[in-house]
Amino acid sequence: MSTPPTPDLSAKPTITGDRVVLRPFVDDDVAALRAAVTDPEVRRLTGSPPGEFDEQRLRDWYGNRNAQTDRLDLAVVDRATGDCVGEVVLNDWDEWNRACNFRTLFAAAGRNRGLGTEAVRLVVGYGFERLGLHRISLEVFAVNPRARRVYEKVGFVAEGVLRQVLRDGDDWIDATVMSILAPEWATHRGHP
Repeated sequence: MSTPPTPDLSAKPTITGDRVVLRPFVDDDVAALRAAVTDPEVRRLTGSPPGEFDEQRLRDWYGNRNAQTDRLDLAVVDRATGDCVGEVVLNDWDEWNRACNFRTLFAAAGRNRGLGTEAVRLVVGYGFERLGLHRISLEVFAVNPRARRVYEKVGFVAEGVLRQVLRDGDDWIDATVMSILAPEWATHRGHP
């Protein structure tokens, strides 16, 4: 069996939807992303550990996302305002199995308006239709039903539960593993 061709994850596209634009990061995005990564609700829903915020580390991280050749990180821009409201990421590339992990992050300014659903559809569609992926998977914490609902609306299917993977104060939180496969996407294009 031969190795399937490797997608070009070094190319950072601009993908335009009705409500959002996914595009490479620019320096001005750091303020919006700072608001997201320092938001206590976002930190809890994404499982970010407690700790001090490091401005330089944030700038360095987003300053080199466009240069990464083994992952696709894109800013999510609200078309109505032109503001960056979050990010979508395909990472953990598994070349032989043509699979990636997916994650997303949204600031408060980008929530509850359908922007996340459209952003997920756009990047997942790009992953299958342009990159030739076979599988995209993710983990969503039980404390984040809003995100799980978005993933289900796009066609991700629950595969199982990772028990007590996240410490939340004195409690432990489960995570659900979800995935979507290329044949499923081909059938419904993110509208199951």
